[in-house]
Amino acid sequence: MSLTPSTTPARLAYIDWMRGLACVLMFQTHCYDSWLGGSARQGKFFVYSQLGGTFPAPLFLFLAGISFALVTDKLWRKTLSPAHVARITIRRGAEIFAFGLLFRLQEFVIAWGWAPYSDLLRVDILNTIGLSMMLMGVLCWVVLAFQSKQYSRNALVLAACGTMLAISLASPPLWTTHQPRWLPWPLESYINGVHNLGTPQSWLFPIFPWAAFAFAGLALGFLLQSDKAKNLGGSAFFLIGGGGLVLIAFGRWLDAQPHRFYAVYDFWHTSPEFFLIRLGMLLIIVCASYLWCRWGAGQMGFSPLIVLGQASLLVYWIHIEFVYGRVSILPKHAVGIRTASLGLLEIFVAMLLLALLRIQTKGRFPELLNRFWLRPASAR
Repeated sequence: MSLTPSTTPARLAYIDWMRGLACVLMFQTHCYDSWLGGSARQGKFFVYSQLGGTFPAPLFLFLAGISFALVTDKLWRKTLSPAHVARITIRRGAEIFAFGLLFRLQEFVIAWGWAPYSDLLRVDILNTIGLSMMLMGVLCWVVLAFQSKQYSRNALVLAACGTMLAISLASPPLWTTHQPRWLPWPLESYINGVHNLGTPQSWLFPIFPWAAFAFAGLALGFLLQSDKAKNLGGSAFFLIGGGGLVLIAFGRWLDAQPHRFYAVYDFWHTSPEFFLIRLGMLLIIVCASYLWCRWGAGQMGFSPLIVLGQASLLVYWIHIEFVYGRVSILPKHAVGIRTASLGLLEIFVAMLLLALLRIQTKGRFPELLNRFWLRPASAR
């Protein structure tokens, strides 16, 4: 059985729109990081552009979790066995992980001569998405195997929330006081992102804490499939947005407390408080995206973000070479804001055209590039 878009009904538009938003935020972050130089790299503009870059990775992971839940729920309702569901979903995660390894190999070959061999084992976002999907597949397998049909969805939500919290709470010590140094660095890097540098690196995407966003999306995806959420319709998304505001307030309140639970506190990288705040922001984005796509201009005629979202892996894969690679369209760390912004516009238009081409020619290419990111099972 295949979970490719070609064999499923129409997409959930707001999920594609959110993927497209993640792509745009990713473009601007990468473009300004690669091209801005001199004084332009020291000002507030650059700082804010990089702050926007803290959203794409959580968005991609969160949306992978939502889509994973929708697909799993669809397979479950087809009365497939837990083992069968697990085989399909875990295999899809393994495919994404393989894409991550292939991407690293491509980057190494393109940068032949100056890229270190350790780059082949760098833990990037595709690696973590693939591993998160495999872990979600295992979790769903265990829960479905031990729960009755009547209560499985509730059990899945609770298990996903518990795993999310466990990952977030375990992240600070795994980055600091309890690093698993006994592991070879390529394996430890999947835990805390040490790479071969001995200390965790903030530019990598280890399971702790990043996979927590995927499990948060998994819990939300199963909740959205519940009878109560379906009966609420659009009102459910107002509740989701309200829940996001509560999480942000709670995370800020926790951060303001004078006592610290952890020996080493790193708010911006591993703290559960910052995770709660970012998760709250993601929930608000879910609400806003749904409203925009259902009652706003998100689906009125042509939507560039929905188009980008439908080919997010392809545009991610290609744009990197034209921003960071040898074929960068602008000199690196050498231009001002105006020139870099024009380059960003060129990248956006080029990737949009590429996504349109991908959609128009879908079915003419091998399914390999089509089988990325679990897709929603049905449209609302």
